[in-house]
Parts: sequence; C-alpha cells; structure tokens
Amino acid sequence: MKVEQKGHTVSIKDTQGDLFSFLMKVTHEYKTFEKSNIIIDISLHKDLTVKAITNFLPLSKIHKKARKSFIIVAKGIDFNAVSQQLTIVPSLLEAYDIIDMEDIERDLGF
Repeated sequence: MKVEQKGHTVSIKDTQGDLFSFLMKVTHEYKTFEKSNIIIDISLHKDLTVKAITNFLPLSKIHKKARKSFIIVAKGIDFNAVSQQLTIVPSLLEAYDIIDMEDIERDLGF
C-alpha cells in the first residue's frame, strides 16, 4: 500500500495485488485518512469485477456522509454496471478533477 498526501487529498494505491487485504488495510487505517478526500487506486488489478469494487461501498458511504470525496480509480470495468453510490474513474487525473468539482459544490452548499 502506497499513501501520498497532496493538499487535502490522500491517494492510496494497492501495490500488492490482493484486493481483499488492501480493502482490510484501508478500512483498518481509515481513522488516519478520514479528514481528507480519498482516492483509492486499484488500477493495478486487471480482472476487476463489479462485485469486488462494490466491497468498497460501505467505506464510501461513511466517508461521503462526512462530506468528503471518495473516488476509486479502476481500469477495464463497466462503469455503468457499478452502483451509482460509488464514484469510479479510469485515471488518477480524473479523480483529482472530480474532487475539485465536488469541493466547489460543497463550498456552494450543494
């Protein structure tokens, strides 16, 4: 797991290739990241399933309830098949763009 802090955003990248243990680590260390926007980078995984990504939903709900962004970076996935409650993008750059837009919306009271 590789963690990078950039301003008010934390990018967490899976470097080991085991999605379940990565999810457990992120969940276990969530208190460390809870005050920041979070980007979960699982683009390393080539054979992702919708079910595997849906495992991040409880963590996403908790984080969004605290009015912070929770973005997942994944490649090779049918974005329309995933729950609308999860924000999934194909690149890190798009993740930062989404966070910027969501920050503006929060500042405007939406």
